[in-house]
Amino acid sequence: MAAIHDLLAQVQDETLRIRLEQEINKLSKTKKFGLVFEEHLPECTQLYDIPVKRGSTVAKKTGSISEMYEVNSIKDGIATCYHKVTEEKEDISIDELVCVAQFGEPIYPYLKPIDSVCNAPESNLWHTLIEADNYHALQLLEYLYAGKVDCIYIDPPYNTGARDWKYNNDYVDGSDSYRHSKWLSFMEKRLELAKKLLNPSDSVLIVTIDEKEYHHLACLLEEIFLDADIQMIASVINPKGSRRDNQFSRCEEYIFFIYIGAAALVSNGTDMLRQANTSDDSDGHKDRSVRLRGLLRQASNHGKRTDRPNLFYPLLFDEKTGKFLGHGPVLSLHENRETYIPPEGAVAMWPIASNGTELTWNLQPETLMKKYNDHFLTFGKWNGKQRTGYYLSSGMEENFRNGMYNVVRTDEDGAYVIELKDDSVKDVRPLTMWHKKEHSASEYGTGLLNGIIGSGRFTFPKSLYAVKDTIRFFAANKPNAIIIDFFAGSGTTLHAVNLLNAEDGGNRRCIMVTNNEVSDAEAKLLTKQGKKPGDEEWERLGIARYVTWPRTVCSIEGHDVNGNPLKGNYLGSDIPMSNGFKANAVYFKLGFLDKASVRIGKQFREMLPTLWMKAGCFGSCPTLAGERVPEYMILPKNHMAILNDSSWFAKFAEEVGNAPEIETVYFVTDSDTDYHSMSRGLKVQHTYQLYRDYLDNFRINSRR
Repeated sequence: MAAIHDLLAQVQDETLRIRLEQEINKLSKTKKFGLVFEEHLPECTQLYDIPVKRGSTVAKKTGSISEMYEVNSIKDGIATCYHKVTEEKEDISIDELVCVAQFGEPIYPYLKPIDSVCNAPESNLWHTLIEADNYHALQLLEYLYAGKVDCIYIDPPYNTGARDWKYNNDYVDGSDSYRHSKWLSFMEKRLELAKKLLNPSDSVLIVTIDEKEYHHLACLLEEIFLDADIQMIASVINPKGSRRDNQFSRCEEYIFFIYIGAAALVSNGTDMLRQANTSDDSDGHKDRSVRLRGLLRQASNHGKRTDRPNLFYPLLFDEKTGKFLGHGPVLSLHENRETYIPPEGAVAMWPIASNGTELTWNLQPETLMKKYNDHFLTFGKWNGKQRTGYYLSSGMEENFRNGMYNVVRTDEDGAYVIELKDDSVKDVRPLTMWHKKEHSASEYGTGLLNGIIGSGRFTFPKSLYAVKDTIRFFAANKPNAIIIDFFAGSGTTLHAVNLLNAEDGGNRRCIMVTNNEVSDAEAKLLTKQGKKPGDEEWERLGIARYVTWPRTVCSIEGHDVNGNPLKGNYLGSDIPMSNGFKANAVYFKLGFLDKASVRIGKQFREMLPTLWMKAGCFGSCPTLAGERVPEYMILPKNHMAILNDSSWFAKFAEEVGNAPEIETVYFVTDSDTDYHSMSRGLKVQHTYQLYRDYLDNFRINSRR
């Protein structure tokens, strides 16, 4: 609509312009089915690694990124620029400019090593943190792992209007009339890329959100993931409640689970609501009770008499003792229940709602009697008129017959009182409402993080145990899962993956992506001090360097930022926090390469980390010693090899054949014929043609 109004303003005929405006306003009030928002709001990113030169599209480092210029010429460090919209000329120092790319333009990313932590030199488990705008990082990850990711867990900005997230490099606040459209446009671009990463046969996307956008997000997810099953649960993260003026205090957030392919959750032995089956009762015994299903069908579940007339019949009870005697006949829709006369000494109980609506039972008469005779039907207390009915569902009946339950006793109706056996706790199905004390973000998010990196560095981190529990449902039976979080924040996801690995011996690998933005208040203070994005003083206070990476290093090595051992054990285990984790991690910053330089092989050194990640992150990331690019590299510890000069193929093939660890081989050649010929000459799992494979990926996939 914004573009239409811009065009409308160009209509010279005032009468025609007014008439068109009236018709456009009418159309703007109509709505198609589904989610409606400005889907193509512009979004740009700074390319700090690309040098400013003639023809570059640039923006001022201290200005709005949407205010773009084209560089016409450069002389003595001064760029003569023309504004992209107004075409006004302006001379600007190149030190004040940064190259800019609009989404949809081809970019060629690479990974610049910043730091690493190695607490398990003998292990191949290397996690990665990528400092980047997550859209371009996702483009790189698509090149690396399209269709290979098992789980994506994200906690995107909640769009509260509190200037806590940016769109197009500007904070979005509650006064922005396009706030919701910006958020949806922002999310749509990233979810479309995330979809390409997920394993189509078995994977899961997990998205947390609050009440501000959950209904919009639900519609967006349904539009993007048409063939997936989607479920939303509510999770209590703030038992004390967050006050809302003149409203209910909020204590929960929402979690969407998008089941891809055959994805299915693995029970953790608790229903996630009542702490059942994992916590002790007042006598110190494990609660292993089995919950029964209510006999009365609710109206909201197609339970009205008119919905299922074959389930409308009376239950009969002894009028003095309340003993269950059986049932009466099924009444057709035209029969009045008031005309039914129960047997002498019996009281008829009908499926009636508290407001008088005629409902139905959940069971047909013959099924009801079979459950009663099999000891799977019981009733509540008799009040002289009725008793509430309960029964064991067919699924639980099957569990009973498979030996999962113990019979504790038989109640007054002859029904079995049963409980789960000790080895059957794992089969408890979690509910869609979660309330676990260890999911409190205050104690186990903020409190835990403050104990590692100090207070005041990050607001509202997730509970470590909430993230671990959430991921575990889909990664418990995948010990080698690849897990991605492209809204990494404080780094809780990697911390949770390490804890899960420590508990069950897994080797799951986590890839985190976060920008290095400072807060709105810090940005204003730094600007007042004359600092700009890209300056060291600015960058060191960014979230990646000030929060995410310090937490990663400290949690892996088992100490706080001051070097003091972490105190206490992780909840639910005897693992001391001071032990750290047997894991390694490397910190990269996403940069951008010149296409021409890549094509002629001048940026091989910069490409090495990308090739390492594509090969599976085995061993520590290799580096290139000296300036000279070798004819080939055999890297058994990294499970990969690279041939830069095809004239050395015979020697290269011989050494690859003697290194059974090699799983991935890269050939640097422009000849398709040579590439296919050399690939056939090797017995390895994966081969790639450089740099065509890399360049074509980002050229073809740049426009979506």
